[in-house]
Formats: sequence, C-alpha cells, structure tokens
Amino acid sequence: MPSLATYRPPSADDKEKTATVAETAEHKVETLSWETFGQASRRLAQKIADDGYEADLMVAIARGGLPVGGALAYSLGMKNCAAINVKFYTGIGTRLDVPVLLPPTPPLVDLAGLKVIVADDVADSGDTMAMVVELLRPHVADLRTVVLYHKPWSTVVPDYAWATTRDWIHFPWDEPPVVGRPRA
Repeated sequence: MPSLATYRPPSADDKEKTATVAETAEHKVETLSWETFGQASRRLAQKIADDGYEADLMVAIARGGLPVGGALAYSLGMKNCAAINVKFYTGIGTRLDVPVLLPPTPPLVDLAGLKVIVADDVADSGDTMAMVVELLRPHVADLRTVVLYHKPWSTVVPDYAWATTRDWIHFPWDEPPVVGRPRA
C-alpha cells in the first residue's frame, strides 16, 4: 500500500473540465457525463498501472462502484471481478445511520492470498469503503482502494482517486426515471 507520505490527492488539474457544477437550494451538484466518466476511468487505470499494482481481483461496491470497477477491469485487462452490495445513501445528502451489507457476499475464503482492488464511485463519508476494507483486509494478501471522487472529509483516503470535490455528484447512472418498479 502506498504510504500516506507519497499520496497526493488529485488536483483540479487532474479533472476534465467537462464535468459541470450547478447549485440547488441546499447543495452544489457536479454532473459527470458518460464521456468524462470514460476519460476519468482510463486515467485512474493508468495511475494504477503506473504504480505497478497488479491486482488479482477487482471488487466493486454495488451499486455505484459497478460501472467504475467494470471500466477499470477492462482497462487493466482484469477478468476476475466480484461485487459486494452495500446500502447507505438514500438520496442527496441523506443516508442510513450505518452502511448495511446486503447479500450475496463473496466467499471470504476464496480471497486468501489475493491482491485486491476495491472500487467505488465516491468516498464521501468513507463509511462504506471503511466497512468493506475492514471486512476484506484480513482475508487478502494486499488491498488497495480506488474511487472516482474523494471528499476532503472522508474517513478513508483512497489509494487512487480521479478528483476531490466538496460537491454532491450526479453520476450518469443516476439518471432518472427508473424503468420498472423500484426495489430495495
């Protein structure tokens, strides 16, 4: 794991200028387009490759981490992927008291000796990533974390991040309306 002394949070220069920021009555909202998501994912993959980290398994935190983990896995040439389901955020600025792990979960015994990278869309409070890292770390040889966005107040500083922001992020996969009946 890179030491905190060598970690440099992403600067505004690292971020493509095509992400837009708007304000609601309560929050600034940054909108990430599919095109910018593709560019950001590729940059993140390049950071991981440049660091020399070759993970055996990509674990995406569902749901927001699924597109991120998939894009990174393709860019890094990884085929071994898994998902872990966590429910925490319920809307803009609203969340449950604690993250809740939902079934199914990857069998932890299958992770022994693997180098794992955990992907999510954002480290906001950091609680979701912290829970997943705490669950997986004792069972793997090495674990690193990657997110598109890191919030300055997050309790977890990811190993790799594309950008740091204080804004609420509207991801392209957040686009309403839901097709069909919403489910838990």
